[in-house]
Amino acid sequence: MDGSSITMILVLAFLIMMSAYFSATETAYSTVNKIRLKNGAAEGNKRARLVLHQLEDYDKLLSTILIGNNIVNIASASLATVLFTKYFGDPGVTISTVVMTVLVLVFGEISPKSLAKESPERFAMFSAPFLKFFCTILAPLNFLFRGWKKLLSKLFKGQESQGITEDELITIVEEAESGGGIDAHEGELIRSAIEFNDLKAEDILTPRVDIVAVDKADSMEEIAKTFDENNFSRLLVYDDTVDNIVGVIHEKDFYALMRENRTQIDSAVKDVVYANPTMKISTLLRNLQQSSTHMAVVVDEYGGTEGIVTMEDIIEELVGEIWDEHDEVIEFFREGEQGSLYISCNADVEEMCERLNLPFTDEMEACSSVSGWVVQELGKIPEVGDSFIYQNLKIIVVKTDFRRVVEIRAEFMAAEQAVV
Repeated sequence: MDGSSITMILVLAFLIMMSAYFSATETAYSTVNKIRLKNGAAEGNKRARLVLHQLEDYDKLLSTILIGNNIVNIASASLATVLFTKYFGDPGVTISTVVMTVLVLVFGEISPKSLAKESPERFAMFSAPFLKFFCTILAPLNFLFRGWKKLLSKLFKGQESQGITEDELITIVEEAESGGGIDAHEGELIRSAIEFNDLKAEDILTPRVDIVAVDKADSMEEIAKTFDENNFSRLLVYDDTVDNIVGVIHEKDFYALMRENRTQIDSAVKDVVYANPTMKISTLLRNLQQSSTHMAVVVDEYGGTEGIVTMEDIIEELVGEIWDEHDEVIEFFREGEQGSLYISCNADVEEMCERLNLPFTDEMEACSSVSGWVVQELGKIPEVGDSFIYQNLKIIVVKTDFRRVVEIRAEFMAAEQAVV
């Protein structure tokens, strides 16, 4: 083997190494975690800062990598053809094609990309200075290709790039959770924060029938009894009817009036915030903060009281249920006999579907609670003992309060009895 052949082999090895470099760099820059890079840059890592700067013009970066990779691959294929033809004659072309295909696939594509994917940030920071050099020397070709791309974009107008959607963001959180990047509690908090702005006052309100309020004409003894029986720190005050709520009275202000032997509570009644059912709870939260109040009255289109929303209700949508020492802890779901499940009808329908492994349908989405879903399925005011079949479940009403369903029992049925 003469000196020129050895030189060609060395050059060929170098070209395959460069192919590996460009392939690994492409994978590293396309899968790099920008948050980790930003943290590194904030700590003074110059390489991380350089990678972030390069990623700002990803099209230029990708063009450089692809141009460089194609140049070295074409050059290596041509050089290999010359080398193999020299020793094998005409069959050398075929031999060269087979050998170079295997070498480029194994050492120029698959292996480097697999390694770069294992630690994309580290490899991106390693390759950044070299890539900066290639971006400079390939700038003229990049300029031509960018012009060609603009021409194609005008000829074939594509759909404008959209930002990340809410569903995609939730998927990212779930992947981070399953990958161990965040724990289940952190994942739940992030999902709650993402979905927070979609919620409306009607989704979380305490309905009118559950409102505890006092008439401003009630005696001091009656109001004191209401405070004592319900352990509330504040009560709504209405004038003649709950549809005419005039404000809210705090427990400490009320007992201050009693110590002064007052007989009327008007002077201690504070204003409340009013909201319509479709108001976003994020907006309602700001309104409560600005008015320094903790309670809002939700009024319907006719001006009647539909329910109330407290500051605590809104915060619970972010962090989950908050119980204080006076709250009666409510179990929305509790195990029953023979694998059945008792469900409070104040529970969320979507949460019930998750517990029972049921699909969350459009009809269910229209119901604000399990109670509404049961009424919808029965088609009448529920009574104790009423039941219906839903897919593989038998739903039985076990507790009611006047015209309201309070609790149901879900029993799993045999496959042949289930409704498909």
